[in-house]
Amino acid sequence: MKLLVTGGAGFIGSNFIHYWINHYPDDVIVNLDKLTYAGNLDNLSALSDNPRYHFIKGDICDAGVVAQAMSGADVIVHFAAESHVDRSIQEAAPFVMTNIVGTHVLLEQAVRKGIKRFHHVSTDEVFGSLNLGDTSKFSERTPYDPRSPYSASKAASDHLVRSYFHTYGLPITITNCSNNFGPYQFPEKLIPLAITNILEGRNVPIYGDGRNVRDWLYVDDHCRAIDVVLQKGKPGETYCVGGLTEDIDNLTVVRKICQLMGSDTSMIAFIKDRPGHDRRYAIDWSKINRELGWIPAHKFDTWLAKTIEWYKKNKSWWHNIKS
Repeated sequence: MKLLVTGGAGFIGSNFIHYWINHYPDDVIVNLDKLTYAGNLDNLSALSDNPRYHFIKGDICDAGVVAQAMSGADVIVHFAAESHVDRSIQEAAPFVMTNIVGTHVLLEQAVRKGIKRFHHVSTDEVFGSLNLGDTSKFSERTPYDPRSPYSASKAASDHLVRSYFHTYGLPITITNCSNNFGPYQFPEKLIPLAITNILEGRNVPIYGDGRNVRDWLYVDDHCRAIDVVLQKGKPGETYCVGGLTEDIDNLTVVRKICQLMGSDTSMIAFIKDRPGHDRRYAIDWSKINRELGWIPAHKFDTWLAKTIEWYKKNKSWWHNIKS
């Protein structure tokens, strides 16, 4: 089988490519990535000489490049996206172009080429925000209520993908995942930012009161979820993918990192909250468990410690990015 992976030089995309190459020795992967600030070919340097891995530098908004990259592909796994909320607040246009227009270009080409499965990777942020102290969780039945230009652009792309199933019969699946963590994550996100700042002796910024709650998913569990959806998922269906944490807030996460790294919590610096900051996310992943047998396997505390060790051992990787 031949897979086209978009955004494969990014955090989750590169982890997925490593996962797939290791688990499916007969498959070929083409990685289409524009190599924006968050794309890094160093993530995939171990595969540079692998005959089953091919890289194409290009923009998913370019129909010609997309048609070339999609040639002969059986399956598309679509990661490519602008994904940082703060950047979307500063300038929304790139999010509209990449996340909406780029997804549309991919869908058009997928219909023309008769792609057997178009898997779209999305986010729990499309569902909006839950209240602190509430016991409710996001599920596949939760109405969309995006609060930032980023989440609005991802919500729009989800709707586009579903429309191509209903209108054109394109066999699509969608996963809406919670916050990922693990190796190769760009150090503007909370966990790698905290780890690398502590290693540099710098303060760790936290928005507002730090009580914003997120659901944390180790990236390998996410890769396994996409795998099981590709193998067993029903075309046209959406699956929510979450981790093993229960209402853990950002301040607690950073305090855990400080403790694991032997650092004083005095390094935590509270800063002005971001506009429209969602208060709480929580994921009900019972559907993908019930229908496809998937369950997260990586406990947060254990794999947070392993993630810290990865950043300690790979200082050159993140230092080049931050500098």
